[in-house]
Amino acid sequence: MRFDIITVLPELLESPLNHSIMQRAKDKGLLEVHLHNLREYGLGRHRQVDDYQFGGGAGMVMRPEPLAACIEKLKSERPYDEIVYTTPDGVRLDQSLCNRLSLRENIIIICGHYKGVDERIRQKYVTLEISIGDYVLSGGELAAAVLVDAVGRLIPGVLNDETSALFDSFQDNLLAPPVYTRPAEWDGMTVPEVLLSGNDKLIDEWRHEQSIERTKTRRPDVWEKFEGGV
Repeated sequence: MRFDIITVLPELLESPLNHSIMQRAKDKGLLEVHLHNLREYGLGRHRQVDDYQFGGGAGMVMRPEPLAACIEKLKSERPYDEIVYTTPDGVRLDQSLCNRLSLRENIIIICGHYKGVDERIRQKYVTLEISIGDYVLSGGELAAAVLVDAVGRLIPGVLNDETSALFDSFQDNLLAPPVYTRPAEWDGMTVPEVLLSGNDKLIDEWRHEQSIERTKTRRPDVWEKFEGGV
């Protein structure tokens, strides 16, 4: 799977995508992440990528010409399944969307900045707009890193335990159950006996019950989806 990320601040993405699971995925040849500095396509001596917005108002807007030049160059090299724009007014990123995107081969991510990108870029190129939450960031780089991590870990072979991702929170519209490790007793608190029983059936039942209870209590909005079979 390949991600091409268009950004004015590629250095913001270098660290989160070059460590831990993402780095192992790249080392295995399962994931490619390429950063493209939009200023290389900027206009004039100063490599301009933004300008004042028509109609007035505070904040600059990313010009269409540099973005179009970068996108067209990438599209001339390979087909893309999705061109994603990270924006607060996009569809909310959730586990089902991550699952769907993990089946794609090539994805472009456009990181917005300032007041966003010229609307004509969204109309002409963008196939999917994604928000990671109801708040505003200084730029789309952190959202892009979240998206790559959430999707990349689902690629078969990325995680050491192939079944691990199947039991993550939200995979079945339930939160994950509590987890424990050694020691069995710590600070006066003990691990539930069922987890020490070795009885896989009872352990699975306990975990499912705990997932249900935790989801009902902590995320009633997610519980509603589970009950509705969404």
